[in-house]
Amino acid sequence: MHDELLTIGRFARLCRLSVKQLRHYDDTGLLTPVHVDAGSGYRYYAPEQAPDALTIALLREMDLPPAVIARALAAGPERRAGILRAERDRLAERISRDQIRLEMLERLVEGGLPGYEVALVRERERRLAVVRTVCAPAGIGTGIEECAGRLLPALGRAGIPWQPPLWGLYPLDLDERMDIAVGAPTPHGEGVPGLDFEVLPGGLVAETTHIGPYGHLPLAYNALLAAVHERGLRPHAPVREAYLVGPAEAPQNELMTRVVIPVEESTA
Repeated sequence: MHDELLTIGRFARLCRLSVKQLRHYDDTGLLTPVHVDAGSGYRYYAPEQAPDALTIALLREMDLPPAVIARALAAGPERRAGILRAERDRLAERISRDQIRLEMLERLVEGGLPGYEVALVRERERRLAVVRTVCAPAGIGTGIEECAGRLLPALGRAGIPWQPPLWGLYPLDLDERMDIAVGAPTPHGEGVPGLDFEVLPGGLVAETTHIGPYGHLPLAYNALLAAVHERGLRPHAPVREAYLVGPAEAPQNELMTRVVIPVEESTA
């Protein structure tokens, strides 16, 4: 048998991998030797295992988790392509988030924390037709688009008039599974399938205006919440975003969003 197989050293050279890598692949269950000598513990590999070894090394270089690699290797061509597409999409989403973080850091490096004018005002009561969804913080953008894509056609089909801007409603604390909503101000309408109707009570709010990409909104929230706590106020949900100038109306750097947090005097 040993004449037909390759020692771990020869197999490593064949694949241009290190012995340490092959041992790790064995330990994690990604690539098991064809034979392990019971007395010496030496590992032996078949030449036809080389393609899998090379594929594992390539995918590990791309930082794919071992469990994902194992599923891909065990799958047929179509299923394997689907697994890799999902990983590609996750990587693209992570790169997009990292790009937004990089842009915010560059903005902070160039000018420090941007200046936001925070005002305390009395907000009037608003009646909204809303569509809701549940998402993680990383999926807020997709969730808002999906809600808006359901809300406006539903209003149109029902013949319910509404006044811009659209509003985003969020919890005060960001959790891995949180309820968010998109609402459109409307004076009437009930019993429309797929729509809820919610009244946002009037009262004291802290507000500021953000100009720029939605991905940079954390800068506005930083300034707004800092001002709220400095003034001894207590914030309440839902946090509200009014999309005064949206992506269909202006480039990313000219988007305008009003950020509103209901507040009250702290009893502490």
